[in-house]
This record gives sequence, structure tokens and C-alpha cells, in this order.
Amino acid sequence: MELPQHLQRRVAIDRVGPEVDGGRFAVKRIQGETVTVTADIICDGHDELECRLLVRHGSFGQWQSLPMVCRGNDLWQASFTVDRIGCWHYQIAARVDTFATWRRDLRKRADAGEDLTTELAAGSDLVREATHRAGPATAVEMTSLAAELGRDTSLAIAESPRLAELMLAHADRRDETRLELPRPVWVDRPRAQVSSWYELFPRSWGSTPGRHGSFRDLANRLDYVQQLGFDVVYMPPIHPIGLAFRKGRNNTLTADANDVGSPWAIGSNDGGHTAIHPQLGSFDDFEELRKRAESLGLELALDFALQCSPDHPWVREHPEWFRWRSDGTIRYAENPPKKYQDIVPIDFGCEAWRSLWQAIEEVVRFWVDRGVKIFRVDNPHTKPFAFWEWLISSIHRTHPEVLFLSEAFTRPKTMYRLAKLGFTQSYTYFTWRVEKQELADYFEEVTQPPVAEFFRPNFWPNTPDILHATLQEGGRPMFITRLVLAALSVGNWGIYGPAFELLDADPREPESEEYLNSEKYELKAWKLDDPGSLAPLISQLNALRRSEPALATAAAPQIESIDHPQLLAWSKHDEASGNRLVVVVCLEPSGTASGRLLLDLDRLGLPSDASLTAEELLTGATDRWPAGAASISLGPQRPAAVFRIHASEPLTLSQPAAPEPVAP
Repeated sequence: MELPQHLQRRVAIDRVGPEVDGGRFAVKRIQGETVTVTADIICDGHDELECRLLVRHGSFGQWQSLPMVCRGNDLWQASFTVDRIGCWHYQIAARVDTFATWRRDLRKRADAGEDLTTELAAGSDLVREATHRAGPATAVEMTSLAAELGRDTSLAIAESPRLAELMLAHADRRDETRLELPRPVWVDRPRAQVSSWYELFPRSWGSTPGRHGSFRDLANRLDYVQQLGFDVVYMPPIHPIGLAFRKGRNNTLTADANDVGSPWAIGSNDGGHTAIHPQLGSFDDFEELRKRAESLGLELALDFALQCSPDHPWVREHPEWFRWRSDGTIRYAENPPKKYQDIVPIDFGCEAWRSLWQAIEEVVRFWVDRGVKIFRVDNPHTKPFAFWEWLISSIHRTHPEVLFLSEAFTRPKTMYRLAKLGFTQSYTYFTWRVEKQELADYFEEVTQPPVAEFFRPNFWPNTPDILHATLQEGGRPMFITRLVLAALSVGNWGIYGPAFELLDADPREPESEEYLNSEKYELKAWKLDDPGSLAPLISQLNALRRSEPALATAAAPQIESIDHPQLLAWSKHDEASGNRLVVVVCLEPSGTASGRLLLDLDRLGLPSDASLTAEELLTGATDRWPAGAASISLGPQRPAAVFRIHASEPLTLSQPAAPEPVAP
């Protein structure tokens, strides 16, 4: 049997990073970031290696070649900057460098006083052989150098940078080793990594209480959202709502003439997913809202819910796209014990699936063409994985700037798979993480590799579907605790408002996470100027997210030691600016909790004996923390604290030490 040529490849490439599942899925980065690629690269024997990182933007075109450097113990490294959004690829190429090996050994022989005649002749032969891969002019230069090399007992030519440059440029690379698959890197615009979301129902933002609001009404009141400091305004479905099986207030099965129905029951005689609810306005009104938002530094995000009311035009025009019972009636959606009689699910596995998928793609493109670049996707885990990979990649081929938030409250590995398939951000289990250790573990899980290579968490303390027991029972202090936990731990966060800032905490029934008098089924008249609103604190936190580099760059939270079971502390450090923050929250703020904070100064890039100045950014107070230690006391009046820390100047006699902090 003839042996294949690849068996002559002596170099092995192992432990490549960053990568996701061996290159099956893309690593995620943000435009402008530096990607550092590492790999263990080895060969038999003691020959010198030449290792290169090959990089390109897109799936075609010329590769850019960058030298890799050995950092010791056969670990090779190189970096490149992703200056454009979209798909990048990198490849590693490694070979035995015969000329570099010869030159290394020649120097050793010279230092040992050996006769170099034979070795110089061998080097001359190597250079002559390389001339066959050079252009005519360069070949003449290399031939001349080869002749001189054979007589060069001083080694000036053998060790000249010019000869090394020529031999590298015209090396024999036929037997170099490469990765079986180039590794993809998906690069998003910065909002993918750092964003603040505000969810609202535009129909509840009318100028007159009890009257259905419109896009124009919302446009006139967007200053409120902008003043809160958010940059994404997310609206539940804005499409016509079906009449068949319309839900009444508090999810009752019987609706009266005044009930507005659930926005997620999409479709009526007025249209489907490419139509606007008539009472919200026209497409011109939508465009005016979008422009108004843009002028305020806000971006609109639309809900993309792949479900239909029984009145949706698709049900009449494409019955083959839906599931039907044996008695000829259409099957409504269920998530036992929940039932959604006003919604019929799409059958993604139907025989006409190709036309269905293409119709859905056209819906996304319809709204992208109207300026929508962010979609919050409803329950993606109930649709096929292959569909999402196809759809998102199809949209990204022409619109790489589009972002997709996955609302997949499902099993962790399913959630992660959706992120690998292309979702930009994801809802998480943050809402249900309430204990100190589980919060600490979850912070680390979703912000550190390997998960952080493909998954971007978006923390929400509430949604229209989720009123957690902590908020029902904890009152204003708990709202503040959950607010600070969400806003200052990860890069992306959001709230469902005005329910959150106005402390809406009444469940529909005991042990339920559904709101009493839920906005999903009725108009609300929110009192935005309520003096008890958390709006000022929300504004302050979002301002910190913009002004503090450790928050603005989504630095990963690092859990710090504090010796009280209800106090959780974490730090965030931006190395480029030297900005360091420490956040402490009380997880049971109905009572006072006091603990001793001890920072990991080495991890924060500070001397182990550093005396720190700590500025409390929520109150303006300043304290001294010797050797990174401090006493922290939090409770109902002060459930959270945010400190900016930096090394202090040594204390002198004219600069007395600050007194110990007094608990509020």
C-alpha cells in the first residue's frame, strides 16, 4: 500500500484557543478587540519551527500571515485585531524550519571551534534550492548570497537579517501542518457586549389614562427612558392581535369588548407579522418613533415571536404550516400546566418547511429594511436548532450588525447551544439565583471561559412573565439589591418597566410568578412621576455603567471574600485604564448585615500591602481600606454599596487616618 504524503508532516498542533467545539462554532468578539491565539506546537527531535497565524475577514479572500512567537514550553502565540464586524477565520500553519535549524547549529559549531567548511557548503545548497521559489530578480540575489555563504567563515552572511528574510519568504511549505478546520470568530458591534434594555408596552404609554397608546404617544415620552440611562427600548409584539380565543384581564378565558388581548397572539384581519396594530399607528409613525429614539441615543428592539393567533393570515393562506387535530380543529399552544388558547404554534417539521422557513426569513428582512437591528426572540428553544443556525447566518450574510437576544429559559446546555448557533445575547437563570454561593458560582460560569467564548448573558430581575418571590416579599430594599446585582455584574442587563421602578410586586395568586393585573392583558396607567420610584437610582447605575471603564467594557466580575452569609461582594477591573470597582450587596436586606471584606489585591493588580482609598459612588463618602480590608454594613436603608478604589498615598502626620465607618 502506498503511504500518503501527509505522513511526512512532522509537526503537531494541539490545544488551540480560542475555539468552540474544535471550530464547529464561532468564538465571539467585539469590533476593535484583540484576539490572542495560542497553541501547543511540537515536533519530533530538536529542529527549529516556523509557526504562522493566518487571518482573514470573511470566508474568501487573501489570508494575512502573522508570525507566532514561542512563549515557552512549546506554547506559541500571536494576536490580531478584529476591526470589522462579521465573520473572521484564523488558521495555524507550522513547519520544520530547516534553514533556521542549520543556522542555529552553525553558531554552536563555531562557538566550539569546529571546522565549518562542510556546514557552510550545506547552507549554500539550502539557499540555492530556495531560489526556485523566488522571482527572477530575487533569485539572482539569493544565488549571489549562496556563493558568498560557502566562503563566509566570519558568518556575517549566514547570520544576516537579509538572508533570513529571503529564506523565510521563499521557504518550502509543502509539508507544513495546518488545522483541519480554520477557526471562526464572529465579531459584533459593541452593543452586543454592553447594553441596557428597557422593556415597555407602547399601548400603555398614551397621554390619557385608559386610552390605547400609540407610537406617537411613546415618541413624545421617550425622554423618560433616555433619562433613565437605557440604550435599548424593547417592545413586545407590535402586530395586530387576534380576536379568536382572546384572553381577558388576568389571563381569563373570556374577553369583553374592551379587552385588548395579549400582544403575543399575533395576527388578525389587519395582517400578521409584517403589519402594525392599527391603534399603534402607521409605518410612518413607526419610522418617526425610530428616528426619535435614535436622536436620543436609543435603539428599538422588536419582539420576534414565531406564533400566530387563529386569525393570522397564515392560518388561512398556509394551513400546511400548522398542526391540526384529527377532528379538523387547529391545535393551540400548551406548556403544561400553562395553556395558550389564543395562540397556535407553527409546525417547523411540516412537509412545506422550506416555504415556511423562507417566509419567516422574509419577516426578519422586512423589519431590518425598516431600520430594526435588534430582535428579542420569544422561546427559541421550542424551534429546531437547524432553523436558527440557518436563519441567523442568512441574515448576517447581508446584515452582520443585527443582534438577536434569546429568551430561552430552558436547560443550560440548550441555552448554550442556541448561543453557539448564533444568538448574540441570552436571558439567563439570574432571576432565580438568590443565595450567595449560587450567585457567585453563576457569575463565574457565564462570564469566564469556556462559556464566555460564545455566550453573552443578559441579566433581568423581572419580565412581564416573571415576578420572582424575592421581589414579592422583599420590598424596596430587595428591589435595590436585585437592581444592583443585575446592572453592575455583567455587560448586558434589562428591566421590565415601569413595573420595576414603581415596585410592582403583587402576584396574581400565591406561589405564582404572574403579575396581578398583568400588562400582558390590559392597558396600564403608570405614574412615572411617583416620588417613591427607583428611577433616580436606575439613572445613577446606568450613568456608572457609562463612566466607569470596568463597567463600560464588561470586565468579568471577580468574587471577593466577605465573611457574612448574606453579603456578596465582587470586583471589576479594567486593566487598560486602571479602573477598579468593588460592589457589595445584601441578599436579605430586611435586616442589617455586617462583614469583613478582604480584597484579592494581587488579582486587582495592587501591592499586597496597599492602603486603598474607597469612594462610595452611590453616596459620595470616602474611606481608607488598609491592605484591602474593610468593614461593610448594609441593611434596609442601604442594601448595596459601590466603591471605586485606588492605592492611597502614605499617611503622614498632617494627613490623619479616616475614622472607622459607622453602620447606617
